[in-house]
Amino acid sequence: MTRDPIADLRRIAFLLERANEATYRVRAFRSAASALAALPAAEVAQRARAGKLTELAGVGDVTARCVAESLAGEEPVYLRRLLATEGTDLDAEASRLRAALRGDCHTHSDWSDGGSPIEEMALAAVELGHEYLVLTDHSPRLKVARGLTADRLRRQLDHVAQLNEALPEGFRILTGIEVDILADGSLDQAEELLARLDVVVGSVHSGLNDDRAKMTRRMLTAVANPHLDILGHCTGRMVSSRPAGVTGPGDRGHRARTRPESDFDADAVFAACVEHRTAVEINSRPERQDPPKRLIRRALEAGCLFAIDTDAHAPGQLDWQRFGCERAARCGVPADRVINTWTAEDLIAWTTP
Repeated sequence: MTRDPIADLRRIAFLLERANEATYRVRAFRSAASALAALPAAEVAQRARAGKLTELAGVGDVTARCVAESLAGEEPVYLRRLLATEGTDLDAEASRLRAALRGDCHTHSDWSDGGSPIEEMALAAVELGHEYLVLTDHSPRLKVARGLTADRLRRQLDHVAQLNEALPEGFRILTGIEVDILADGSLDQAEELLARLDVVVGSVHSGLNDDRAKMTRRMLTAVANPHLDILGHCTGRMVSSRPAGVTGPGDRGHRARTRPESDFDADAVFAACVEHRTAVEINSRPERQDPPKRLIRRALEAGCLFAIDTDAHAPGQLDWQRFGCERAARCGVPADRVINTWTAEDLIAWTTP
């Protein structure tokens, strides 16, 4: 009995992304899956029997071998090895928190600097058991990440509406943006568009070395904006170089080396988050781990709500929420203080001014 070789190739790519493997490895398997998906199944099988899969653009020796093994009814050796070397299990508290999450409030697609179409990101979220995925591509000023102009964002909103009609029942893509917090604290997108979105994540991407007073004013102004729902990766730190698994056209935007935290009055910013009902993001990206645990604890003591997000730029990275859950659990963050444990309806009701 044969397996689905395209599904096996995509599963391998997902696991490579989750394991933070090199971009070229991920791309090899996704490219092969795309090349085979464009052909009738009978032609794929015939090429495999004749040893002619590698004549197809995007299919190499390794991926062709995986396809042949799938068609023979065998789990590809490459896939078997990846499954055998998966990470350790979460501890009990982190597992409970991960199980309580219903969605992810910070993700990117190939409309900005992500590596995959919106529908691929959505289907990966479905497979992970999510009920919703908030699409938060970048805003215009972040040109290195192909930030969305107002016109492109309007087109994206129409596209998401069409996709939601075709996605499995019980799952939906929520509209959103990761909007730049500009030097004066304003948000980098038209107000009328921000008002249309389900969720707005605001992050500082420039001027990260601003002095303490300037950065604090900037963040307080942004948090007071009624359109801002989540304060993204608040310190801007990088604890390691960018992950190899980022595959988007804006890849250069993720080549940062280690970077220290921005300096700001955390107590004042977290107090403002409580006052203005803005959640603090616990960013799950391995190279960010932002905010650090000491600041998660201070935000918790201040009474903040949280969003445990992946900031995923590829499907496999959607499973990085486990990392954020581990850090949140160690800091004592309860599930009822995490907004993406809520239903989509409750989340939207909370974000609506």
